[in-house]
Amino acid sequence: MSRDYAVGNIRNIGIMAHIDAGKTTVTERILFYTGRVHRIGEVHEGTATMDWMELERERGITITSAATTCTWKKCRINLIDTPGHVDFTVEVERSLRVLDGAIAVFCSVGGVEPQSETVWRQASKYNVPRLAFINKMDRVGADFHRAVLMMREKLGAHAVPIQLPAGEGEEYRGLIDLVRMKLITFDEQSLGAQFQETEIPEEHRQSAEEARNELIDAISEYDDTLTEKYLEGTELDEKDFHRAIRAGTLNGRFFPVLCGTALKNKGIQMLLDSIVEYLPSPLDVPLVSGLHPKTDKLETRAASIDEPFCALAFKIAVDPYVGKLSYFRVYSGELKSGEAVLNSRTGRHERIGRILEMHANKREERQEIAAGDIAAAVGLKNVFTGDTICASKHPIALESMDFPNPVISVAIEAKSGVDEEKLTEALLRLAEEDPTFRHYVDEETGQTIISGMGELHLEILTSRMAREFGVRANIGKPQVAYRETIRSMARGEMRFERQTGGRGHYGHVILEVEPVMDGGEFQFENQASVEEVPKEFVAAVEKGARNSMGGGVIAGYELMGIRVRLVGGSFHDVDSSELAFETAAAMAFHEATGKADPVLLEPLMEVEVVVPEDYVGAVIGDLNGRRGQIVGTEQRADAKVVDAHVPLVEMFGYSTVIRSLTQGRASYTMQFLKYEDVPGRLAKEMIARMRGYV
Repeated sequence: MSRDYAVGNIRNIGIMAHIDAGKTTVTERILFYTGRVHRIGEVHEGTATMDWMELERERGITITSAATTCTWKKCRINLIDTPGHVDFTVEVERSLRVLDGAIAVFCSVGGVEPQSETVWRQASKYNVPRLAFINKMDRVGADFHRAVLMMREKLGAHAVPIQLPAGEGEEYRGLIDLVRMKLITFDEQSLGAQFQETEIPEEHRQSAEEARNELIDAISEYDDTLTEKYLEGTELDEKDFHRAIRAGTLNGRFFPVLCGTALKNKGIQMLLDSIVEYLPSPLDVPLVSGLHPKTDKLETRAASIDEPFCALAFKIAVDPYVGKLSYFRVYSGELKSGEAVLNSRTGRHERIGRILEMHANKREERQEIAAGDIAAAVGLKNVFTGDTICASKHPIALESMDFPNPVISVAIEAKSGVDEEKLTEALLRLAEEDPTFRHYVDEETGQTIISGMGELHLEILTSRMAREFGVRANIGKPQVAYRETIRSMARGEMRFERQTGGRGHYGHVILEVEPVMDGGEFQFENQASVEEVPKEFVAAVEKGARNSMGGGVIAGYELMGIRVRLVGGSFHDVDSSELAFETAAAMAFHEATGKADPVLLEPLMEVEVVVPEDYVGAVIGDLNGRRGQIVGTEQRADAKVVDAHVPLVEMFGYSTVIRSLTQGRASYTMQFLKYEDVPGRLAKEMIARMRGYV
């Protein structure tokens, strides 16, 4: 597979952007001009090659990342088209983990939009060199220079144009190449496949010369030869520019900016040239490193077929025809179909059944794959996202991937017994594919709860359950796990007597209950003498009190944070039994807790919201309206971090609200903090609803 191309002629890149910026349209044109497809697919027509899922074509959005391969100027380009919606950000995260370069697509009208910031931060996290492509230059309201300025201000990026648009909006004619100082226009009859290079018109010459000088100033710090020639007044040639731009791009501090309109078939060939010319090959990125699974010794691997085999599984998918597909990036060595590999996480060997080169949902079988390439394997049953597969004699564990925790949950219930079986299978399959999807059974409510990154995320997953697995289910909201406790000490006494003819039952228990200040688990102490309660009955008393923690006196919720003391009682020589003392203890406990100022508790969440400065006031106001307590704010890079404690019941639907409040530019995480008293008025309303009074 990769032996047809030297490692230095491979480009592993991703397309990333805010939703509707035109990522998939750019990808479709790349496939068309490289000859990978012979007919251009359109997102709005539901014919895009990379949006192959039925749900993607219906909704006109990318839901899952799709991989493909094409060639341009003797270079092999492994390309991944990623989603733009925040709910599917995991697809961007795991793709960037294994890619060497990326194209950030921006709308010429919207500029740097909310998810643009998110994916840009993700790329920075993995030190991925990027090109910026300002798309939709033909749209009314297009403003190239504003988009570049937004990149510099909002992203803190050293973004410098290497092209300028010749006109904007309805007047857009083509682009000006600042390296060769040529105007490039495209032939619409050939769908942009044919283009012409002419001299720059006088109306654009001054702005082009100024932009070229700015480009020279920007790239001069990355190439001493270019600087010397420039200072000496020597004419710079294309190679000087290419060498310096490439050096700056690989450095990760310089971001070339290109422009065009993918929908109108303009500028894509120049983008392909820049991918080949400026983005890194596997040889240009640092050596991959990991730990030896047994010794924890640091190991490194070079991008060479002479090194031991090493790859990272970054995506799992279930194909209806071939079964489980494990997408992986090969960092070193080579792998042949049928060979066995070691999963460094499990320590087990697995055999590669087949190696597939993926083109969206289509596949081409390969006999081998080598360093620097991306493919999918059939037959790896116990490999999951983030696992390292490697040569048995040279084990290595690469750094895995961290995924955000789900932020929203709903309850799901199968409509029949048959659906129950299908639901279980669907949940396991989907969780295997998507690391941000979780499912569990709530022990307190008995509900099956599914959790994900947002309402759209869960909506898509439940739609897939119905379409792909035939699951008929009801979807609802989960119940908040309320609790009860006490706030004072009280005593309860109960004498249990039953005479049924023959031996009776007798147990007399005096208990004291008091709150445990830290809200901890059930605690029990025996302070009664053996003359009051013999030792053989103490365990039964503890059992009766402990079992009673399952239902409180207010609304029947589980109790927590109570210490119980057995302080007295009496027994009968013949009639006393363990059952009698257990029953008496349960009744005494219930009496005591009823007199100990019982209160209703609700889970309190620790919420962290990362929000641009412009929206801090709106976010804080909304959190206050949710009974939230703001505990602090701090500056983090170019954003504010708001820390708050908010009741869980108030956080349902928050992902949608926060996107609306901040135009999707904020993100948040939350985790359980503690249980806290439900305010008196709300507690009364809840109890009244439960008892049917309202």
